[in-house]
Amino acid sequence: MPVNNELYDQLAWTWWDEHEILNALRILLNPGRFGYFVEVLVDRLKIDPKDKQALDVGCGGGLLAEEFARLGCHVTGIDPSEPSLAVARAHAVQEGLVIEYREGVGERLPFADAYFDIVYCCDVLEHVNDLEAVISEIARVLKKDGIFFYDTINRTFMSKLISIKLLQEWKATSVMPANLHDWKMFIKPQELQAHMEKHGLVHKEIVGLVPATNPLTLINLLRKRKRGELSFKEAAKRIDLARSKDTSNLYMGYAIKI
Repeated sequence: MPVNNELYDQLAWTWWDEHEILNALRILLNPGRFGYFVEVLVDRLKIDPKDKQALDVGCGGGLLAEEFARLGCHVTGIDPSEPSLAVARAHAVQEGLVIEYREGVGERLPFADAYFDIVYCCDVLEHVNDLEAVISEIARVLKKDGIFFYDTINRTFMSKLISIKLLQEWKATSVMPANLHDWKMFIKPQELQAHMEKHGLVHKEIVGLVPATNPLTLINLLRKRKRGELSFKEAAKRIDLARSKDTSNLYMGYAIKI
């Protein structure tokens, strides 16, 4: 079944509702990935994020944009889903955060060359129509020595088992919309790295994100969520993704613009 990106229009109202699926991504993914991004930026690269220009490619409802804004970055978010952007704008105002949100796509970023210090693209690369065009545009708008952060899903047997079968297709455990992802659009790390290197992004590191729970516990948690015995929030908290050397399903990393 092909991926249906219109889901983000249909589910836009759920981005900040802790009882709904899109906000579960914040609870499940943000601690591990944002913690990693801050560690790289501040601890390893010794970069002060205050007043840095940051671009969120595929910002959705602003789940990561608000995290970077709280670091002190001047954040711009771009996304093709206007309903999601409306939710993101309203929530930023509610939180007292100044974030610029614009409608657009990663293949044609409406920004000047070498404008941003940081660009990040999360939960997005496996949805785009033209991966190389998105990477080319990200490289174009990054300043020299700028940082590109990403996360995405590997195209492996394990990702088909977990991200497709377990989460989308099997009746007893499917907590995600059936056509959220298409396994054929998942990206092997060497494919992503080849695109980055072609466009002047020097790849520095790749790490995995895996459930801290064992497989049987994971399946049990998903079954409880499917039966309504656990909220999305509670299930996401219990699954708890941790950093790992295992990149066979979810992985993340960073590159530097030369």
